Amino acid sequence: MRRILVILTCLMLLASPLLAADTIKLGAFFDLSGRAAFIGTPTKLVAEMVVDKINAEGGINGKMLELEVGDTEANPARAASIAKKFIYKDKVAAIIGPTLTDTGMNVKKIAHEGKTPIFMTVGGDPVIMGGKKFGPFDWVFKSPQRSSIAVERLFIYLQQKGLTKIALLTAADGFGKDGARWMKKLAPKYGIEILIEESFGNRDTDMTAQLTKAKNAKPQALVAWTIGPAGSIVAKNKAQLGIDLPLFQCHGLPDPKYIELAGKASEGDRMPSTKLMVADALSDSDPQKPVIQEFIKLYMEKGYDKQFPINTHSGYAWDAITIVANAMKKVGTDAEALRNEIEATKNYVGISGTYNITAEDHNGLGVDSMVIVQVKGGKFVMAD
Repeated sequence: MRRILVILTCLMLLASPLLAADTIKLGAFFDLSGRAAFIGTPTKLVAEMVVDKINAEGGINGKMLELEVGDTEANPARAASIAKKFIYKDKVAAIIGPTLTDTGMNVKKIAHEGKTPIFMTVGGDPVIMGGKKFGPFDWVFKSPQRSSIAVERLFIYLQQKGLTKIALLTAADGFGKDGARWMKKLAPKYGIEILIEESFGNRDTDMTAQLTKAKNAKPQALVAWTIGPAGSIVAKNKAQLGIDLPLFQCHGLPDPKYIELAGKASEGDRMPSTKLMVADALSDSDPQKPVIQEFIKLYMEKGYDKQFPINTHSGYAWDAITIVANAMKKVGTDAEALRNEIEATKNYVGISGTYNITAEDHNGLGVDSMVIVQVKGGKFVMAD
């Protein structure tokens, strides 16, 4: 009996490297706690959902994907520590996440130095800009629309509606500053005049001073650029002050949580959004419609919608992981080959748009990937 046990133990030890070789590790870190946990937690659930789907369909050429999950806690230093663990200890083939632009910027250099592809789920453009200073390759990609694309989609709408004089209110964080930078840069192209620019902290609980100054500048519309509860506070303060001006928010706020927090004050507010928020209103000829409908069906079958209703962020991890997995199926997990294949992604129809990634654009989404939505009757609909 003892001899048999020894033999079995030896066989298990010999088999363990083979088992390990049949698994491909992906690092996945999001804000599972902290101020952006309402985005990060459902993003993790979607990451697990898409990995389960890929594995059920045979994985990556027979190898199973395995997620190494980390909580960035909305803390850039914590994110940097996890990224180093993913690269140097866990030996992941690629990284998905994090959640916030500021956090992503703190990880960018680490990914470059570790020569590990990272597909971020952050909104701001800086994470995919200036890669050349890190060497001949840029290792960072991102799945949400660039701020510049969201600004252009909003400005096209404002131009069509004749709302050319605006007051701008932005958060004083990396995401808010990125939005402000693009609005100031693109305003002349669309005949938009920014009459006044005010900023606020993303944890501020009162923006009446900024809104009062904005109103006094006599704009035709207000534009706020922030994510999280701050956007709802802007909407509520505007209503409390009796400001009778249309309010436009950024592409990070199409979320039932925004309506819940702002209440009736959100009625009529408009913002650029992924098509995910208005899937049923899409044309049957839109190639995204069946893809989005399948995603919604799987999400609801998992029961995630009961705690985390679908919002504009919901598809970001799905698209990021699917694009990485598609590249792995073609070239395997060699870091440089994988990076190059991700960069060669063409006509991938995802939840957030149809991706055509290039060396110059590590996002790959255009203005046509976004729609303008409006709060009407307590829910999001296509804007008039």
